[in-house]
Amino acid sequence: MAALGKIRSKGVALVCVIGLGLFAFIAEEAFRSCESTRNDHRQQIGEVLGKKINVQEYQKLVDEYVEIIKLQRGEQGLNDTELDRYRDYVWQTYVSNALVADEAQRLGLTVTDDELQEVLNKGTNPLLQQTPFFNRQTGRFDVAALKNFLSTYRTQGAQDPQSQTIYKYWTFIEKNLRHELLNQKYQTLTAATQLSNPVEAKMALDEQNEEASIELAAFAYTAIPDSAVEITDAEMKAKYDEMKSLFRQDVESRDIKYIDVKVEPSTKDIAEINEQFAKYREELAAAEDPASVVKRSVSDVPFLGLPVLKGAYPMDVANRLDSIAVGQTSKVFEDKINKTLSVMKLLAKEQLPDSVQYRFITVGGSDMEASKKSADSIITAIKGGADFEVVAKNYGQGGQKVWFTTAMYQNEPSVDIENVKIFKALNTMSAGEIRNIELSQANVVMQVLDRKAFTTKYTAAVIRKDITFSDDTYHEAFNKFSSFVSANRTAEDLINNAKQNGYVVLDQKNITTSAHNVANISTTKEVLRWLFDAKVGDVSKMTQCGENDHMLIAILDKINKKGYVSLDNPQVKEAIRSMILRDKKAEMIEAKIKDVKSIAEAEKADAKISTVDQIKFSDSRGVYVESLMTPEVALAGAVAGTEQGKFSSKPVRGNARVYLFNVNSKTKSEGENTDVKAMERQLAMQRVQMMGRGFLMQELYQDANVVDNRYTFF
Repeated sequence: MAALGKIRSKGVALVCVIGLGLFAFIAEEAFRSCESTRNDHRQQIGEVLGKKINVQEYQKLVDEYVEIIKLQRGEQGLNDTELDRYRDYVWQTYVSNALVADEAQRLGLTVTDDELQEVLNKGTNPLLQQTPFFNRQTGRFDVAALKNFLSTYRTQGAQDPQSQTIYKYWTFIEKNLRHELLNQKYQTLTAATQLSNPVEAKMALDEQNEEASIELAAFAYTAIPDSAVEITDAEMKAKYDEMKSLFRQDVESRDIKYIDVKVEPSTKDIAEINEQFAKYREELAAAEDPASVVKRSVSDVPFLGLPVLKGAYPMDVANRLDSIAVGQTSKVFEDKINKTLSVMKLLAKEQLPDSVQYRFITVGGSDMEASKKSADSIITAIKGGADFEVVAKNYGQGGQKVWFTTAMYQNEPSVDIENVKIFKALNTMSAGEIRNIELSQANVVMQVLDRKAFTTKYTAAVIRKDITFSDDTYHEAFNKFSSFVSANRTAEDLINNAKQNGYVVLDQKNITTSAHNVANISTTKEVLRWLFDAKVGDVSKMTQCGENDHMLIAILDKINKKGYVSLDNPQVKEAIRSMILRDKKAEMIEAKIKDVKSIAEAEKADAKISTVDQIKFSDSRGVYVESLMTPEVALAGAVAGTEQGKFSSKPVRGNARVYLFNVNSKTKSEGENTDVKAMERQLAMQRVQMMGRGFLMQELYQDANVVDNRYTFF
């Protein structure tokens, strides 16, 4: 009882302890749940139609596509710019496919296995031409070869790396075929909604076949100074409301102000590199082996020691190849656009074939002496009349004829000494000649069969290097900018004090999450990530970027929300002001010329007079006024509605001028088309093409609430 009494006496405290314990337990679970949700959110790269896409899902699609690109190009490495481009393509394709798939599901559209099989059986789809199962001889896809491969792969070839590669390639093609077929079905269905009629077609035919010639009088808006036009706030708002649809923004964006410091070589740096190149020139001129001089200089242009086409060299080098003699060394010259210095020595200039047909037999042996003896025997036998391919088969080779071109080697960063021997022989051997090429491990019996496309080839030793800044120059610029940033920590101070410290504040508008850099400077992704988490007025960290030659600091100036950009936006305000300015000037010009009834009277009113021929209302570009170098769409409609010999009933407001005109003539063009039904089909197809160029997809995109957060990961 004493124990119970003691517990009762501590009842309130005990309830508090138990309550705190339960709260801690619940709070811990809630924290874990929130943390899990935040982790999921951090892994989301975007959203389409309410479906969230995580980074692993997206990266898998990117990796798949990049592997296909590598296979097609036969390359392993891709640079950052290429990867960004492929990531964009994968994202755009993903979004497009998702939008179409959603629409197709609503409409009950699907792609069946039978429909896919029908495409494979036909074998003419362009996607199929990119597969290993496309037969170049027949020009068709070999569906039997695909079936045999898939059967073999599923039973025994799954462990073969080459088969795995082909299988991955095929599954990629198959998936894209299904997407393409679904897109085609959807487009076919939407195309059926685009109709024409005989009346419209007949009018279009008349417009297409009729040509007009006019005498044109143009009154320039610029004749009236802007200061003579008064624009009120009410007029600005009314015009904005009228043209509001032009200023729709589908995604949120950011405006920034930034200071970009580009480090340039100092006077001392330039003097040192000029001195260095003067020594290179002396060494090249005296060198018996220019390859060693080029290699030691770490030139941007590798020395292959082989004859190549002029286009294999940088443009500034190629333009000088014909200005120096063989054996001569050029002066040091600068490419101001690419900021490089170069010097070269021309070693050879020859007329050689660009394409060579040849065949060969590789001959081994117990040692090089035995290999050479066998090679000599082969050459003797072939010269004696033996069939080359039959001899090749005796050595386990095909001996087939193949073509060799300069493009196969001229852009390589290096060519090993064995291939140099072979390539030199192919460039210089005559048609029908057979020769033994002695390599380090074997002999190659090679016969040239044909030589085509003779052209000038050059062998030149080139030293070309960037004009760069020294470490001292970079450190000096870095320390100066760091001191400026440290002393001016706020956006206001940075902007106000930049000029007096030798810096320029620049603007970049409408940066979206689909951007890959800031201010078109590479390696600024960290600034981009900062930008979409920052608040207006925030200042970024100083970032070293570019090719280690830029320093950047950014200020978030404005956040432009998704939707219609307001009239407060300076760019929108200026666009609206320009529209009103043009309209008011047009009214003033129209008032001035209201009594003008002929071209002669228009000329007296200071119009610029010109003749314009071959005007067709069907031309989507409108009337191109060559003397004014401007197209005018409105003018085409006015001419079409005016009879031959008549003066325009009222002025026409163009983009740059107000026009009056006299129709000199209207004629039917030769070979006029009168097929109304064909024109109906053509007009309907034009509308379908307009939809296909993005109008329909843009509508779908706007309603899909697409979120693109790839910038946070890449």
